[in-house]
Amino acid sequence: MGSLFAELARQASANARREVDTYVREIPELGSLDANSRARDETLEYSVWFRRRTLELAPDNGKLTDADLGYIASMGEARAGAGMSLDSRQRVLRVHTELMLREINEATEAQRGGDVDELMRIMSWFAPQGERGIGAYRQGFVTAMRRRLPYVEQVGLLARLLLAEDPMAAELALLTGLELAEYYEVTVIRVPDCPVGDRDLEGGIESLVRTHRVPVTWCPERGGRGGELIALVPGGAGSGQAAPATPTTPAAPDPLPAPDTAVSDPAVSGLLRDFAQALGRLCAVGASGAPPSGLAGALDRARRISRAAPLRRTSARLRAHTMADVFVELTVADVPFVDDWLRAVARSLAPGPDLLRTLDAYYRHDMNRGATAEALNIHPRTLDYRLRRTRELTDIDPGSTRGVRILSSVVTRSLSGAWR
Repeated sequence: MGSLFAELARQASANARREVDTYVREIPELGSLDANSRARDETLEYSVWFRRRTLELAPDNGKLTDADLGYIASMGEARAGAGMSLDSRQRVLRVHTELMLREINEATEAQRGGDVDELMRIMSWFAPQGERGIGAYRQGFVTAMRRRLPYVEQVGLLARLLLAEDPMAAELALLTGLELAEYYEVTVIRVPDCPVGDRDLEGGIESLVRTHRVPVTWCPERGGRGGELIALVPGGAGSGQAAPATPTTPAAPDPLPAPDTAVSDPAVSGLLRDFAQALGRLCAVGASGAPPSGLAGALDRARRISRAAPLRRTSARLRAHTMADVFVELTVADVPFVDDWLRAVARSLAPGPDLLRTLDAYYRHDMNRGATAEALNIHPRTLDYRLRRTRELTDIDPGSTRGVRILSSVVTRSLSGAWR
């Protein structure tokens, strides 16, 4: 064994103790190692073992055996079984790798003038075998997560990782059995007042997941009873065949948003239909598409759209709104004096009767009098009276180009709940 390897062997125990101390100091979930002597001893034993095994294999470029990988996997499994989060797991792997590289650098500096060949041998070993070791640790971690987390939580975590554009999503997709796609429609169903309890909601979401096989997560509203159901539905531009759920799948180029494209994907429609049947309350739906590399931006757009879109009874047919549907409302929401003016127009319609609902139906049926009257279950002459009454109260003709621009925005802003 050369001088570099001898120096690393001499420092193995001290370096392993430093690694455990770093875990305690930098990773809150491992702070308990200070109080749990058995867990600390197990962690220290593993850290010493890995360093000594490295020094046994690296000089001759030996590979980690199946038994070695099994031991490494058991450590990942133990961490997940104890409740460690994916974020902390990543931090553990990062700290371990950084410290191993630092130890090699320190040993090299302590042996100035040593053999460069030794340094090259250990670095050549460390990269491929370190990758195999990390893979085994992750596999053990995922195995324990499959047992520990309910399926609906696994899928919710997958959805959140995809939306955060986290590369760990590919790994978690293997756990859930869901294939990753090349393109998603991020669909946000806003529910201002959720009528069901946590258990009923969880059961409903699990049913949606198992029926539609898509990542879904529920985001409760802070301090309120409402929330958002966020679903990532494969489809849209560039969907094609689903991509295998592997970390090596190349990301598709991030296209510009297509605000003039309506969401008519049957998968989205089916999801909305099933959710509507389970919920039976007012909802507003926004959707925006993107490849995996642009899902964070798509979520922001879909959320903004859902907050600008009108609330609809889920007993009716829900429709996912896009940017093209509510671009005016999105704009005026960021211009306070315009929003205040539209609010004043809405207040002028208060004497009624039921003018906002009438205008909503009028514009949703492309200003067709017969279809609108039928949808409202009123006589066409009653509709004419309400439209005339609207003109009298606002001095705006609902059927004019000016009226469509202004009053459709008033209706959407009113029905979205923005002025409550």
